[in-house]
Amino acid sequence: MDLRKLKTLIDLVSESNISELEITEADGKVRIVKSDPAAAVAMQPVYAAAPAAPVVATAPAVAAAAAPAAPAAAPAETGHVVKSPMVGTFYRASSPNAKPFAEVGQTVKEGEAICIIEAMKIMNEIEADKSGTITKILAENGQAVEFGQPLFVIE
Repeated sequence: MDLRKLKTLIDLVSESNISELEITEADGKVRIVKSDPAAAVAMQPVYAAAPAAPVVATAPAVAAAAAPAAPAAAPAETGHVVKSPMVGTFYRASSPNAKPFAEVGQTVKEGEAICIIEAMKIMNEIEADKSGTITKILAENGQAVEFGQPLFVIE
């Protein structure tokens, strides 16, 4: 990716309200994440093709950072696993002082809201896709979640 284009993207993220931007092109993928409004923008390049030597050193670091997430998802959960339908921030309640939508041991019905995932400043209620009792909550309040990440176990 052209350095001028990268600088333009960094400036765009730093001057806007977005906190994360990911661009995929034929020669690779760039992800720009703003940790907080006062902090500088962090970049994490990931290349699909065999790039030059300095970037090869970055690729193993990215792979190593992703490796710890795999063992966490490896143990098979018994029961029905409710997975995240999108990338965003997981919230157990509608506001910091509100009662959580779901607790361990609570019986839920299919279609009942069990959490919220914030994506692009939009609060999306996630509903139970099966009736039963919540036996585990697998995500922490305020944690970033990925598409397909297990959130709850319902038995």
